[in-house]
Amino acid sequence: MFAVIVVASLVAANLAATAAERRGRADSQRLLEQFAAQMHHALVTNIETRLTIMRATAAQVAVSGDHGKAALRRHLEAVQEQFPEFAWIGVADVEGLVVAATHGVFEARSVADRPWFQAASAGPFVGEVRLHRRLEALLAQAADAGPQRYIDAAAPIVDARETAVGVIGGYMAWSWVEQLQRELLGALDSGARLELVLLGGDGRVIGGPADWIGKPFAERDASVGGRYLVARHDPHLRARTALPWSVVLRQPAALALAPAQLAARSVFLGVLGAGLLAALAAVLLTQALTRRLGALATAIGSVRRGERSALVLPAGRDEVGQIGIVLAALVDQLQREKGALAQLNRELDQRVAERSARIERLAEEGRAAAVTRERLRLARELHDTLAHSLMALLAQIRLMRKLHRRLGEEELDAELGRAEEVAASGLAEARAAIMQMRDGGVQEVGLGAALRELLARFTQRSGIAAELHADAAAGAMSDERAQTLYRIAEEALRNVERHAGAQRVTVELRESGEPVAPRRLLCIADDGAGFDPGAAVPGHYGLRGMREQAVLIEAALRVHSAPGAGTRIELEFAA
Repeated sequence: MFAVIVVASLVAANLAATAAERRGRADSQRLLEQFAAQMHHALVTNIETRLTIMRATAAQVAVSGDHGKAALRRHLEAVQEQFPEFAWIGVADVEGLVVAATHGVFEARSVADRPWFQAASAGPFVGEVRLHRRLEALLAQAADAGPQRYIDAAAPIVDARETAVGVIGGYMAWSWVEQLQRELLGALDSGARLELVLLGGDGRVIGGPADWIGKPFAERDASVGGRYLVARHDPHLRARTALPWSVVLRQPAALALAPAQLAARSVFLGVLGAGLLAALAAVLLTQALTRRLGALATAIGSVRRGERSALVLPAGRDEVGQIGIVLAALVDQLQREKGALAQLNRELDQRVAERSARIERLAEEGRAAAVTRERLRLARELHDTLAHSLMALLAQIRLMRKLHRRLGEEELDAELGRAEEVAASGLAEARAAIMQMRDGGVQEVGLGAALRELLARFTQRSGIAAELHADAAAGAMSDERAQTLYRIAEEALRNVERHAGAQRVTVELRESGEPVAPRRLLCIADDGAGFDPGAAVPGHYGLRGMREQAVLIEAALRVHSAPGAGTRIELEFAA
């Protein structure tokens, strides 16, 4: 955490220092621009002051009564003596002929082609900086002084009728402008090492480094790759003046930005120091909280291991104390819930034991019920096979016992043969029943196929015609219900064989009911003697056994019969 805070402090300090340096750079740039504007204003003010002097001199010449050459020359030389920046002052008539000039220079010469004369005919004029070698020769400049530059200044001379009667013109030495620049820089510099560059109206350098003079300012990088801070004041961006000059000030960036860099370092160190103090405070606070949290964790571990039943609260009302209060309440609630859970577990164990005993009792009852069902099934099987055969054999034996004295040898032999057939039939039925119980035929071949085999044996044994109509889905049944249905059909066919005296039997196994609640129907119909279903026949259990078996599979058994009308047994059950 300490490292994170330190890194964050470094980032914040760097950002703050960058912002401070950016603001310092912007402030230095604005200050330099203000200096450039002041320099431009001072230069323009001084130039316009000299132009005002020219206008005042023109007015004095116009109102003077003595317009002689000597008088005008004295007047002009007096002005030159008072304002030595004028290297030459002259008066020309309306034709451009110089009538008087300081020291007689250019007198009796035409200046009609000079720009200042042409422009001053319409109003006061200040021209651009230019070389004037002819003037230098006439003024007897030193041979080693180098070429001098001058500024043209002129004003019209008008009489009382506002009619132009001439032009007064002068050349201001550029050295005066350079001196003025040095004075202005001296007033502003105060150790700032400012450099001034003047640009003419055409964008060329008219004042500044010697190798820049006369060259377009746009062609060179005044900042020298960022080593200087540059500010420019263009008059056309401010107000209209008599001079179309621009002032460019530049200052070494290291000097101009020194306060900004100092402020940036101060901000960086201040923010970094504050961050380090905050990190140290955070570490100390974290250690204090960690110690208290460690004590709380130890107390919680004691409760978890069962050494204590309640949580010892840490002293204090800070966040750790509040956490301890909440955890103590939570531990108390957990202890209560643990006790309640233990009570529930004891009750659950008791219920499980009771339920297990009940399940064992029900299982025992189920086994007993299964044994009972198996006994009933065996009873039905014995009734359906051996009982019928033995009853028939018993009836045959009783008949022979009563009639054996009256019967002849052949008749007695015939009766014995019939008794033998009954015994053989019963034995075959018993074996078939045993085989079916052992092999589970219905489960293996399905209800439809088992009924078809049953009808085939029935026809072979009794000689009664039989046919089966079974749906594929119903005929494919092979569960416990199918076994029960088979037994019911077997009992019904046995009753037909022994009691109905029928010629034809039809068995149907098909779907019935609606698709929403599908059901199936097993029907055994014969054209035999029929009987009264409501009449009780002692000693005959076949119909009652079929009803009991129908109840086991939740089927509805309906018997339709009447004496002489045949019998129809229907068994309807869920699909």
